[in-house]
Amino acid sequence: MCSAVFIDIRDSSGLTNRNKRPALAKIYRAFISEMVAVLNSDSYVREVNIVGDCVWASYKTTVRSHIDDVFRVAYTANTLVKLLNHHLANKEMDQLRVGIGVDYGRVLMIKAGYSGSGINDVVYMGDVVNRAAHLAHEAGRGWGARPIFLGGDFQQYLNDDNRGLVTAQYSSALGTVYVGDVVHTGMNDWIDAL
Repeated sequence: MCSAVFIDIRDSSGLTNRNKRPALAKIYRAFISEMVAVLNSDSYVREVNIVGDCVWASYKTTVRSHIDDVFRVAYTANTLVKLLNHHLANKEMDQLRVGIGVDYGRVLMIKAGYSGSGINDVVYMGDVVNRAAHLAHEAGRGWGARPIFLGGDFQQYLNDDNRGLVTAQYSSALGTVYVGDVVHTGMNDWIDAL
């Protein structure tokens, strides 16, 4: 079994319209490198990918406690966006809004590409990857929208404390999802003290 985390920038087309290329490059470079570091920080990570302004990872979550570890990765990423926004605000640059989608389930792993070309890797695909991508696409949209959307299969395996940090919400596109604006408290306190 596997979990997938997708982190996607909201209104990225607006960023390109409001910023010149050097500033835009700095924003994207900072966002992507920091998100890759957070996604890659868990020992159960199997793959980290960058697709445009979206960063995603898959995790081997065969034990229930692994689900809480992946949730920690998701809310640490949410907190890191707050830190990036603090630095962007200090430079009078556009702040980022993100959508973070997380789900759990079966994944299909295949070796794909063209043999001998250097493009011949294991690819993770399937319902859990697609659903996490859809959750990220819907998360953080609209006024007051929560940046973290969890699928029901993922939420049901969280421990009681973590389950209490998210609330059920109905989405016409996704059905019942679990949403929150969860942060890493120690890191968040440090950011607030800056």
